[in-house]
Amino acid sequence: MKNFTKVLAIIAIVAVIASLGVAFIGCSSDEEYDLVVGAIMVGDRTEGYTQAHMDGIDAAVKAVEEKLNKKVNVIYKTKVGESSDVTTAAEQTIAQGAKVVITNSYGHQYYITTDLLSQNKDVTFVSMTGDLAGKVYVDDNGNETDYTSYTNWKNAFTQVYESRYVSGIVAGKKLAELDAAGKITDANKENGKVKIGYVGAYPYAEVVSGFTSFFLGIQSVYPNVTMTVKYTNSWFNFDREKEVATALISDGCVIIGQHADSEGAPTACETAAKANKVVYSVGYNVSMLQAAPNAALTSSTNNWEVYYEYLFTQILTGKEVVQNWSKGYSDNAVGITALGNSCAEGTQAAVDAAIKGIKDGTIKVFDCSKFTKNGQHLTTYTGAWGMNGAECLKTENGITYFAESSLRSAPYFDIIIDGITTVDSEYEKE
Repeated sequence: MKNFTKVLAIIAIVAVIASLGVAFIGCSSDEEYDLVVGAIMVGDRTEGYTQAHMDGIDAAVKAVEEKLNKKVNVIYKTKVGESSDVTTAAEQTIAQGAKVVITNSYGHQYYITTDLLSQNKDVTFVSMTGDLAGKVYVDDNGNETDYTSYTNWKNAFTQVYESRYVSGIVAGKKLAELDAAGKITDANKENGKVKIGYVGAYPYAEVVSGFTSFFLGIQSVYPNVTMTVKYTNSWFNFDREKEVATALISDGCVIIGQHADSEGAPTACETAAKANKVVYSVGYNVSMLQAAPNAALTSSTNNWEVYYEYLFTQILTGKEVVQNWSKGYSDNAVGITALGNSCAEGTQAAVDAAIKGIKDGTIKVFDCSKFTKNGQHLTTYTGAWGMNGAECLKTENGITYFAESSLRSAPYFDIIIDGITTVDSEYEKE
């Protein structure tokens, strides 16, 4: 009877702890781990962007355990919005032993406070797509915050614009095939150019960089195109994304790209394709073949394992983590998902050639000779938001190009080039 009473007491204690929101780190004590990581995610595994991050973290944990014989435990905090909940989640994971705190949404960084940074100097904070670490930030009211002395805060993002460009080549090959087969009609054209649609989350540089590189990839194969971008004002909203994609399809768009995290746009494409519409989807983060087996061509994606393995290895071996990390195809940090059955013949060969060109430097995604702004090719650009007048163009091997993600990891290509039209969102921000 005494033992039974003890069991009841233990159950009661566990219930109280759970009610306070304390997460257990497996069955062993913290001391058995070489590193504890707090991972604050804007979504969960039901959302492509966060799923890609969580898959990357899990793969990196396995890799360092095998290569370094080190045990890493991850405390996940999912569906954490861009609010003070980030600060709370960070404090909770630090209290549970985290020496690395990761956030995976741009807006999360505004809640990594100076108090957090100064009171936890032994903790490395990493903001994905962040751009505040190591800089002086001035908000909309003119208030200044100096982060230059906080060396325990890092920015990281991939050079996903490279794989966006390659996914555009996949779309371009399909357009060329459709055109040759006579399947593109006047209803699919505007001023003689074939219409493409794009479902964008927000009018941020990250999104602009993505849809521009996608567009340039298409044009490298099939130049006669125009693209309309419509925003949802949300990173993840299935209904909005489906609604915007449906409107673009109704307008005659043949390809629907996306920088949004759900299967809403591919689902709209699949529904339209089943109704004999000529339309195909290019997704983001994860394969969309399950949602759109007939309409999905491929998705641009990030291989987050590359960064997370680097991060965990640096921490575990006592080495410094770079303040701005950004890698692309040359480091296997980006890619495209498996090609769908609807892809045009010769697509894989075109993809392989483009990746080779990106790796050897003969292809620059934002080659200034390949696009114009107001009819002119860029020869200088110092107006990128948040870059304090820095020159963003470089010239290498006779190619002048916009050097995306080289001055900092977060994207800063914010130019709406000729051939692309953006439509302000009709939706409230989420």
